[in-house]
Amino acid sequence: MSTKKTIRPYDRPAGGWDALRTVAKHLIEQDVPVHGAKTLLSANQPDGFDCPGCAWPDRDHTSTFEFCENGAKAVAAEATKHRATPELFAKHSVAELARYSDHWLEDQGRLTRPMRYDAASDHYLPVSWDEAFALIAGHLNALPSPDEAIFYTSGRTSNEAAFLYQLFVREYGTNNFPDCSNMCHEPSGTGMTPQIGVGKGTVTLHDFELADAIFIFGQNPGTNHPRMLGELRRASKRGAAIVSFNPLRERGLERFADPQDKLEMLHGGSTRISSDYFQLRIGGDLAAVKGIIKHVLEVDEQARRDGGARVVDVDFITRHTTGFAAFAADVAGESWDTIETESGLSQEQLRRAGDIYLSAGSVICCWGMGITQHKHSVATIQMLVNLLLLRGNLGKPGAGACPVRGHSNVQGDRTMGIYEKPAPAFLDRIVQVFGFEPPRAPGFDTVGAIEAMLDGRGKVFFAMGGNFATATPDTEATHRALRNCDLTVHVATKLNRSHLVHGREALILPCLGRTEIDVQAGGPQSVTVEDSMSMVHLSAGINAPASDELLSEPAIVARLAQATLGARSKVRWQWLVADYDRIRDRIAEVFDDFHDFNIRVRVPGGFRLANSAGERRWNTASGRAAFIAHAVPTDLPVHRARESRDRPVFTLTTVRSHDQYNTTIYGLDDRYRGVFGERRVLFANAADIAVLGMSAGDWVDLESLCDDGVRRRARRFLLVAYDIPRGCLAAYYPETNALVPLSSFADHARTPTSKSIPVVVSAHDEASAAPGGTPRDIPLAIED
Repeated sequence: MSTKKTIRPYDRPAGGWDALRTVAKHLIEQDVPVHGAKTLLSANQPDGFDCPGCAWPDRDHTSTFEFCENGAKAVAAEATKHRATPELFAKHSVAELARYSDHWLEDQGRLTRPMRYDAASDHYLPVSWDEAFALIAGHLNALPSPDEAIFYTSGRTSNEAAFLYQLFVREYGTNNFPDCSNMCHEPSGTGMTPQIGVGKGTVTLHDFELADAIFIFGQNPGTNHPRMLGELRRASKRGAAIVSFNPLRERGLERFADPQDKLEMLHGGSTRISSDYFQLRIGGDLAAVKGIIKHVLEVDEQARRDGGARVVDVDFITRHTTGFAAFAADVAGESWDTIETESGLSQEQLRRAGDIYLSAGSVICCWGMGITQHKHSVATIQMLVNLLLLRGNLGKPGAGACPVRGHSNVQGDRTMGIYEKPAPAFLDRIVQVFGFEPPRAPGFDTVGAIEAMLDGRGKVFFAMGGNFATATPDTEATHRALRNCDLTVHVATKLNRSHLVHGREALILPCLGRTEIDVQAGGPQSVTVEDSMSMVHLSAGINAPASDELLSEPAIVARLAQATLGARSKVRWQWLVADYDRIRDRIAEVFDDFHDFNIRVRVPGGFRLANSAGERRWNTASGRAAFIAHAVPTDLPVHRARESRDRPVFTLTTVRSHDQYNTTIYGLDDRYRGVFGERRVLFANAADIAVLGMSAGDWVDLESLCDDGVRRRARRFLLVAYDIPRGCLAAYYPETNALVPLSSFADHARTPTSKSIPVVVSAHDEASAAPGGTPRDIPLAIED
């Protein structure tokens, strides 16, 4: 937590001594300098706990240093000595708590008791677990239809908790399962499943050791998945090409100093990460990838005419794919002018990227939320897969698709059945194993859940983790939706904004964290998680619980199910939760890929789930992988907004600072971008700042442009000159989530378009600012 607000250039590499100093700082701030350090040594170890941060996979545990800077922040935040006790809620009303920042709320520490909202006093008051479960069950059983209840899931929920959760909700009678996948990587699964038959990445960590080239799109691993930098560093050192496409210059994609490399640390050295860095326009990835493909196909056509060796993998295309001829014709018909205009890259740059692709025997394509949160995100992902298919870069060593997921078990939750559109075969297996008929009609996704709460179709909202009120788009609408509920319930480890944006009745239910020992009737328990590369492994906490009143997530689900369903349930809830091996045995009965679950997961490192596309088995309608054509989009909301306005219209992308993970704010610094002590910043090209008649350091307001007639504003952001293409802006979320219309989401996937928001910028209007405003108790310094 900086004491001075400063904007200053940062010229050091990602990682290095600054990362170690930051880890120490956060451990000290959470009053766990020794205990926290010991806890970190068990992170991502075979007999320890899985990091509660990102879903990047673990290596073979050759050292005890298997965590990154931001993972350390997550562990410090969970292992903190700070406590949000009933005394905190007695001291502050909900209205008073709502005036504090998200950072302050989280920094109050671990929740210790179940709390119930008291409307008469506007305070949360202690409540017993039995009373809490009885209140929820009363509301659920009083609903005219189970479909009036909504059950949200965070990506940090374990496999065991997620499986029990979906089982309870489906026995209760609904498929209303909005989850964080709806807001992040939904387009990855939506795009890849019909194209290659699987919605998950096809690569393993071993493939990163073999790849000749790694193409990275819309991702900032230095902040969001720092352990990935270790793989990229090793690839760079052995000579692999690393080609990055990102509108912003991100330090983690430029240089990295590995804190585990003694020589590099001793001599202040670092390793170059990207061999080539292409700063395309926000949303220009589809055009860029199509340009690369166009170059490859033009080179291939010339080789065919000259009688030379073809550069596409003709044998692979013939044996394993369909639709190539139509796809090639579509690419040939796309003009270079359109590709250059929409990508923001020159034909020369795209041909350079194409030549790198052609010279590589094996290629991995990675992408993050910079790809998935656009209107055309599904089409972009399918274009990335088209690129891989051209030269057979699926199902061979060192090659494949790598969507890099966020939360540590977001992929596992979906595997366990947290999905609003369940497959009939999965539901049939539920019938066979548990003997009840689950609902078959699709439920609400995240956008649908907000719409349902707004219009009264959703009356009870239950969140298994997360910070729904802050993570979602269209903040004002989402807050109205939650306040329109009869009951809102949040299972959480720490206080957050969602607990203060509540229904007419509300509960906060505190749960164990990933780092804590979970003891049930059968003794200490372990849970399992699935990482971004489909590895399933055990996680067991090592710390004493923050409070004797905490329950594990599986125990909360089991007790809620028992209270709600009672004798009519077909499931032995308390028997299952007494020993998590029993839950895993039921998982194995439902999912064939989890056969011998309890045996295989106890092998150090766990086991990998089968990936048909990685084995060149295509579970698609045609039995083959599909080339799917898409035109470069030229009629997106930002295009229409620019045509209808006579003032500059920018494309805004939301990003994380280096001191946050999703909506959790660990501090107020963004070290790699040179921002210290401030979050309300707007990154802009210096030339655009000049065109606006403004200067770096000015305060501005943002207004998003949408056809629905609603005026959405975010006020008082500091202009910061940054290396970003003209016409593009970047700002942190959740501060700018208010600008994302609920009606603006990805085609076919309904993921909010948080990475491509048309906005206009104006000087900050102090007179019309909301009462209270933004705290400005620390002066700002801008250094050249």
